[in-house]
Amino acid sequence: MSETPKRRRGDRRDAALLRETDALHFIMGIIYPHRADNEAYIAERIDLEPIKAYLAKKNVEGIEFKYTFFHVIVAALVKTITLRPKLNRFYANENYYQRNKVTAGFIIKKEFSDGSEEAVALLDAAPTDTVDTVHEEIRRRVYATRHEQKLNTTDNSMDILNKLPRFLSKAAIRFIRWLDRHGWCPDVLIGDDPNYASVFLSNLGSIRLRSGYHHLTNWGTCSFFCVIGEKKWTPLYDQNGLVAMRETVDLGFTVDERIADGYYYSKSIRLFKHLLAHPELLELPFEQEVDYD
Repeated sequence: MSETPKRRRGDRRDAALLRETDALHFIMGIIYPHRADNEAYIAERIDLEPIKAYLAKKNVEGIEFKYTFFHVIVAALVKTITLRPKLNRFYANENYYQRNKVTAGFIIKKEFSDGSEEAVALLDAAPTDTVDTVHEEIRRRVYATRHEQKLNTTDNSMDILNKLPRFLSKAAIRFIRWLDRHGWCPDVLIGDDPNYASVFLSNLGSIRLRSGYHHLTNWGTCSFFCVIGEKKWTPLYDQNGLVAMRETVDLGFTVDERIADGYYYSKSIRLFKHLLAHPELLELPFEQEVDYD
């Protein structure tokens, strides 16, 4: 677990108020108060060949829970956010905040069928973690979900609200939304809700869908969404103009344009792509800098 800084007046439980910010970022939260009204979209195509070679080394014979592309992408995003801290900011209640820690949220399908339930998961990453830590935590979450171990208080809270009379549940949800706006929602209500994560991932490739756009929400604090599409074969050109068929995946990022400028996002995406092109770097602690310019 990452160390939580000492709280000051105006801070939230999960984030520190940015007090010494420039005038633009102070004003933007007031004149553009809603996250869903400030979305920007970034599309990237990733060459999977380096990751495939890396996974072949990691998935030695006898390993029960295989390393996958998803584990590598999650680890690369977490390391990118750790090294590029503006990506870990958000606006709430017209104020600008820096999160206390880096987290990644995603959905776990209990089984691949039309009637199967879904569970939400939130991975808490420490600066000293690596891709191996991410792999183990995802393994634990997936195993617990598919073996009916109730680890997620958010799912439990939603179940309770769903069982109340409709007028009571609506009133309760309105009150919870008010708590959310002020950062006062207790863990028993939001628990592992990915809408409070540094980054929320949706692996559409696992259900054979292409990548695309996913909206941000005004609930929670998540300002960074990543959609992972289905793997496909794509003709790619090298520096000599020669073409070869290589397996690729399309990624779609939806970000809150208020938290950082275009240059900061561009440099962050370059770091992320460098990590995927050299996945062995993910075995270093997430806080360790890498040369990617």
